[in-house]
Amino acid sequence: MRERNRPYLLLACLLVSACGREPPQALGTLEWDRVTLPAPAAERILRIDVREGERVAADTPLLQLEPATGQAELAALQAQAQQRGGALQELRTGPREEEIAQARANLANAQAQAQDTRAYYERLRPLGTRQLVAAAVVDRARADATSAAALAQQAQAALLELERGTRVEQVAQGEAALAAAQAQAQARAVTLEKLNVVAPRAGRIDSLPYKAGDQAPVGASLAVLLVGDAPYARVYVPQALRAAVKVGDSAQVFLQGQDKAYPGRVRMIRSEPVFTPYFALTGQDAERLSYLAEISLGEEAADLPVGFPLQARFDDAH
Repeated sequence: MRERNRPYLLLACLLVSACGREPPQALGTLEWDRVTLPAPAAERILRIDVREGERVAADTPLLQLEPATGQAELAALQAQAQQRGGALQELRTGPREEEIAQARANLANAQAQAQDTRAYYERLRPLGTRQLVAAAVVDRARADATSAAALAQQAQAALLELERGTRVEQVAQGEAALAAAQAQAQARAVTLEKLNVVAPRAGRIDSLPYKAGDQAPVGASLAVLLVGDAPYARVYVPQALRAAVKVGDSAQVFLQGQDKAYPGRVRMIRSEPVFTPYFALTGQDAERLSYLAEISLGEEAADLPVGFPLQARFDDAH
């Protein structure tokens, strides 16, 4: 009789075991998308217009940094850009008529000097041939004539340069210098505008690490905002479930100590485990591998506390 009932007992045990087996799940915490606002400059905080936990709309002023140094630097860069603009305009206009007239007068004077020294040398040369004048005097007259002729050629070249105007390459260099100065001034203006820190998106103030009067270093976090319509669950999917979980799968999220289920959907899952020791690649240790995943939740989870422990069950994983 016992031998005859043994198959039924075994089947009953299997059914009880299957009914009592929990669906696949992963553990994690409740998180929000965060926006961090870094300090654009190492300036003193003048005032803080919000408090931690406050909900703010987009473009709401959060805090104000000291603008005096930035305003002075911007004024200096704007003056430099104005100077470069004047220099460029001068290059485009070219030389004035008075400068050309002065160059012509210098050329006439140089040519007269060259003609006079040349004539004096021509008068001394036959006298030197007949040894009526010392050879040193003749050599000095020849050198003066040569020097005067070179000065006349130099004056001719200077006049020609003014008459032809500014070179195209010089104008291009002036334009580039002006553009660089204007870009530097614009960049400084943007930095100055950032000293008035505003909320880039609607959200809730999660953290204000500094107080009024503090001077945060460049890049330090001035404010942290929690943004979005609802939080998400950041969970660690065990190796046994990884192959069955993919982006778009539905899931049920349970907060620790609560029976209420919050529906969600997998929006991201890593393809590599969070930690991969050598001995975890084979054998039983391979079951300890976990993969980071994120599950988006609905608006019914908007008031849940950040960082609360939870567990997630995947409806499509079997």
